[in-house]
Amino acid sequence: MTQQEFIDLYERFASGNCTPEELKLLEEYRDGFQLKDLPWNAGMGDREEIKNEILKNLNERITSRPKKNFKKYWIAAAAIAVFAFSTIWMIERKDQTLTDTSNKVSLNKKGPVLPGFNKATLTLADGSNIDLNDSKKGVLSKQGGASVGKLNDGKIAYHVKDAGEKAPVASYNTITTPRGGQYQVVLSDGTSVWLNAASSLKFPTVFTGNERNVELTGEAYFEVAKNKKMPFKVAVNKMNIEVLGTHFNVNAYADDDAIKTTLLEGSVKLSIAGSQAMLKPGQQATLGQQQKFNIQTINTEEAIAWKKGYFIFDNENIQTIMKKISRWYDVEVVYKGKIDERDFGGTVSRFDSVTGVLRSLELTGTVHFKLEGRRITVMP
Repeated sequence: MTQQEFIDLYERFASGNCTPEELKLLEEYRDGFQLKDLPWNAGMGDREEIKNEILKNLNERITSRPKKNFKKYWIAAAAIAVFAFSTIWMIERKDQTLTDTSNKVSLNKKGPVLPGFNKATLTLADGSNIDLNDSKKGVLSKQGGASVGKLNDGKIAYHVKDAGEKAPVASYNTITTPRGGQYQVVLSDGTSVWLNAASSLKFPTVFTGNERNVELTGEAYFEVAKNKKMPFKVAVNKMNIEVLGTHFNVNAYADDDAIKTTLLEGSVKLSIAGSQAMLKPGQQATLGQQQKFNIQTINTEEAIAWKKGYFIFDNENIQTIMKKISRWYDVEVVYKGKIDERDFGGTVSRFDSVTGVLRSLELTGTVHFKLEGRRITVMP
């Protein structure tokens, strides 16, 4: 299906003139859609009300795209229409299974590549591992002055044990998410941490002394419990982040060119040998190879979209986008031929098979994909 064919088909859908066969075809191209400031779920209410809000949101998205660089290719209105149609369709039908059939994305004979989910490994101080996906709810371990348990919603939480007059002795644990995984942990001070795919957090079972120190690799979102007497510090490679109580996101994958720290609430102090920076809410600091902080005011929704269950691509090239897809869907990405250096933008759900994301990108007509097992070939 070409971009124009899809636009024509969507217009027939919007006007109520789609045949059953055309509706079936539209279903094959459906993908996730996120209402602004309001994640969709099956219990949101009246379908017509939601439909009207989606169409209004769709129009706003189409007319408000940045115009400062006409050479950049945004995911077209047709792709956004896919998102809008998807939510309406899922309200009418709760079956969210995506079939891997398309005239563009090559068939994957081994079945759909499904999205990541909550899975992680907890490594205890003695070196033993607990598979958090398979573990049952309840207490998982008692160590280092604290107990750790798996809660009803699947996350794990640490609780300080009453040691009486004896001061607790901390021991270190590490929670690690694989490619295709994510997880939430509540530390013993009440700080909540959400880990993205292919990430790890090392932390003490109990915070002692004058500081709360943790170590991060990959990406995580922090909601730090306030404690003026014990600053919370995150070590990321050679960079340090110091806070008292705040909400922020850190993106520090080893295969990316820079570390990005985005502040949503409170304030943070960033430091690396010879360089420091203070962030205000709405700002993002980028630390590149020159070891200098570049601070910008951004739309923070893009930085934490992964935590809310979707991707936001904002003027990103295909290589950057495919890194995110590779981590979340645990797939290998290879390139064939000369790929056009164009940037893309749009919003895509993280909770559908990978085919839906690839179809949306293909609707621009600038890139194509071949899916074989867990390998994606990107082609011009």
